[in-house]
Amino acid sequence: MKSHLTALLARRPELSVCSGEIRAAYATLRTCFRNGGRIYLCGNGGSAADCEHWAGELLKGFYSKRPVRLPRGKSLPTELRGLQSGLPAIPLTGFLSLRTAFANDVDPALEFAQLVWALGRPGDVLVSISTSGNARNVGLAAQAAKLRRMPVIGLSGANGGKLQRLAEPCIRVPAAQTHLIQELHLAIYHTLCLALEAEFFPNRK
Repeated sequence: MKSHLTALLARRPELSVCSGEIRAAYATLRTCFRNGGRIYLCGNGGSAADCEHWAGELLKGFYSKRPVRLPRGKSLPTELRGLQSGLPAIPLTGFLSLRTAFANDVDPALEFAQLVWALGRPGDVLVSISTSGNARNVGLAAQAAKLRRMPVIGLSGANGGKLQRLAEPCIRVPAAQTHLIQELHLAIYHTLCLALEAEFFPNRK
């Protein structure tokens, strides 16, 4: 992680104020994946797109090709030889039928919380993204995760909002406008993906 964080701060020196939280987020994610856990991601609007983007970088090769390694003597069938190893990351921004049904039948603010409650296990991690830190459905998902004994990682803007009290760590980037916050979020999660890939899939370029 050290080299990737150094490179990030060289490109985005303003993120030095939250470098400790970025390191803590990496440690939480590394522990989760080492222990066979999964991460879940939630957010709205552009942050929902970030959830999908972040998950995509973990579920397949990002910088590395991540060839599948099987026990000695085993090999993939010819038609599956393009498969790559991945880290389990589930964006809660999908699940269209469940989310719309739950919003219609129960409460739209609980759409992400319901998914966390149904899918999450102790040791899994919830990543909650809200530029204001005050998105109600994101905050409720974080509350559900804590009840499920799941660590919560938050990404927000400088204010942090309510999310800073629900997430540990909460990475509060030094920006106040939505588009600037999202630009910094992208740089952070790309760095985390690079560091996790180097940890779990070394020397597989």
